[in-house]
Amino acid sequence: MNIQDYKGVFVFAQQVDNVLGGIALELVGKGKDLAKDLGTEVTAVLVGSGVKGLADELAEYGADKVIVVDDPELKEYRTEPYTHALASVIGEFKPEIFLIGATAIGRDLGPRLSARIHTGLTADCTQLDIGDFPLNPVPGKEQLHNQLLMTRPAFGGNTIATIACPAFRPQMATVRPGVMQKAPREAGRKAEVIEFNPGFTPNDKYVEILEVVKAVSDVADIMDAKILVSGGRGVGSPENFKILEDLAEVLGATVSCSRAVVDAGWKPKDLQVGQTGKTVRPNVYFAIGISGAIQHVAGMEESDIIIAINKDETAPIFDVADYGIVGDLNKIVPALTESLKAEMAAK
Repeated sequence: MNIQDYKGVFVFAQQVDNVLGGIALELVGKGKDLAKDLGTEVTAVLVGSGVKGLADELAEYGADKVIVVDDPELKEYRTEPYTHALASVIGEFKPEIFLIGATAIGRDLGPRLSARIHTGLTADCTQLDIGDFPLNPVPGKEQLHNQLLMTRPAFGGNTIATIACPAFRPQMATVRPGVMQKAPREAGRKAEVIEFNPGFTPNDKYVEILEVVKAVSDVADIMDAKILVSGGRGVGSPENFKILEDLAEVLGATVSCSRAVVDAGWKPKDLQVGQTGKTVRPNVYFAIGISGAIQHVAGMEESDIIIAINKDETAPIFDVADYGIVGDLNKIVPALTESLKAEMAAK
């Protein structure tokens, strides 16, 4: 492998039912930042059937080029044809960096693809940078420049690891949804569109999809919420979440929770914030009865304003909170709700 032959930052633009996922646009935004540091371009790889029309949206969010792999075999996600499509793109265009969202699809696709093209994969990254590796000079060892530094929680979130892949290309990572930010949309911006089809020959690894059953849920997506009222084990019981729901109703907010609440069966996993849940960045995040374990903080520390309410003044959540209230949430939250109601009524 001649590493010098590999250029550019590529991202997998995941779509389902011909609708781009938010992670696709987040990766384009981050890819654009990385490409700027390397003096190169960001290319989105769009895989599916009848998906060429999505190229303009990717361009408006920052993609310089869009490679479209369009084939009836790619209508629904299946591991083998999608792996073949992306491996063929990488073989033909030789990107230096390839990013995939750590979604259900990405977690299946990323490892298969990295094995197929014989490179490493760093999973569930929360930060990506261009820099030197090793991070600090080591006597007798060459320090390589312009490496992709992939940072992720390790050992259950108790430490942070920064990983590089200096000997193989592309440098590959999966990235948690909600961690990176989309670039501002530039209406009318265009990208170079390249149509590429490596051809598909079904084999015994092409599973047959007999039926697609879509789950119907009335649970709001906490990743889209501007205000989150999040409860932890300290709320005390599933019935006691009613006081959080009352506060959320007044604020036009969404209720979320910590892992302990999900493990106790009080709330569904769709509402879980944290390393094993969802990463959120609302304008305001209420952490009520949440101790602030590093696994939870990893999922909400990028919120614009964090307000913590906890009876334990030494709780780690206060280290990341912008505003903290020490006291009994059963008294504080209802009082806050009534105060907000009165203020809104006065307006």
